[in-house]
Amino acid sequence: MIRYLIALCLGTSAWADGLPLAEPVFPPLDMAEVELGHLLFYDPVLSGSRTVSCATCHHPRFATSDGVSLGIGDGGVGLGPDRVFDAKNRPEQRIPRNSPALFNLGATEFTSFFHDGRLEVDETRPSGIRTPLGTEMEHGFASVLSAQTMFPVLSGDEMAGHYSENDVAQAVRQGFLTGPGGAWDILSNRVEALPEYRDRFDQVIGERPIAFTDISNMIAAFIAFEWRADDSPFDRHLRGKDVLSTDELRGMTLFYGEAGCASCHSGWFQTDHGFHAIAMPQIGPGKAARFERHNRDVGRMRVTGRSEDAFAFRTPSLRNVTQTAPYGHSGAYATLDALIRHHLDPVQSLQSYTPDHAVLPAEPFETDFVLLTQGREVDDIARANALPVRQLTDDQIADLLAFLGALSDETALKGRLGVPDAVPSGLTVEK
Repeated sequence: MIRYLIALCLGTSAWADGLPLAEPVFPPLDMAEVELGHLLFYDPVLSGSRTVSCATCHHPRFATSDGVSLGIGDGGVGLGPDRVFDAKNRPEQRIPRNSPALFNLGATEFTSFFHDGRLEVDETRPSGIRTPLGTEMEHGFASVLSAQTMFPVLSGDEMAGHYSENDVAQAVRQGFLTGPGGAWDILSNRVEALPEYRDRFDQVIGERPIAFTDISNMIAAFIAFEWRADDSPFDRHLRGKDVLSTDELRGMTLFYGEAGCASCHSGWFQTDHGFHAIAMPQIGPGKAARFERHNRDVGRMRVTGRSEDAFAFRTPSLRNVTQTAPYGHSGAYATLDALIRHHLDPVQSLQSYTPDHAVLPAEPFETDFVLLTQGREVDDIARANALPVRQLTDDQIADLLAFLGALSDETALKGRLGVPDAVPSGLTVEK
């Protein structure tokens, strides 16, 4: 039925390997876990300084991101574009990559996480998961989505804090991540000490001590429930329950045909889950070791060590994409129109990029745009580009934007449980 419906809209000659033919699979969820994860997601108790929650960078107000190119985690005050540096605890740098959206991450097809895929399913390992932090961190997670939640709490820029400003930051600084006295243990003990959390965990794990993997499993269950986005106009169209508008249909024809979008943005959620170099401008500190300080971000190459993966980043899903600006691994583009135009001629777009395309909190860092002034670095990004030059008219771009709008799921954007009024720690919940 799905093949027939799309064929009617696009014509059989427009069929391509990237067209969605099978609906995604979502494993069943336990609502007691979901509701517990709901509280933990919004609770700052999981950050070193008790001021940052998962929702600080993934808030429904900003379509599960934070509305800026590169955010401020620990050392910030406020939310989204209004977040500013804490005068008493200014961070060393911005978070080095754009905060990705959380839609549909509970679907089984999502097997790698982060812009470079450094956390991924790996069936060759006993745990079935590969992490960049070693085998000691591969066990106890119910899913790879659960494992993803361990990284922000260990990041100084995101949630842990810097140097020795708190007990979690100190443990991370000393390399004590797991085991007694490690960062995870400290956070688990914090949660264990709160009666409401202990009572809720009793319902799902029994009376044994709370492990950090228990916390991450609950948060993963919540994310999978709250932001499942598979009831957009596009979904309903595929199921024969709705009909897209004329401009949306023209955009879909372009997307899966002449514009070539589906060569990477394939499947039900418009992603091949692969990694591609498309000459995206690099702004901000870049993802690198602290001592490197060169503002580069080589993307997938940092994971694989292969030169052919230089400057390649994971293909994002396009669900709710009209609401998840800014775009790109560094959030280089504030509008979807500008991002589409970048795809038409990536090298030219990179070379003519100007800082006004980005959306950064008001207070600047001197390193925000420094790499773009270094010709050799820009040339390296340009040489890695794998996208061909394409020609589209303004009207065709408008049609593509209309189709992308048809990928929005209003229920998922709003969130099913919403922002809680309070959390068991009693700490502030950002609304």
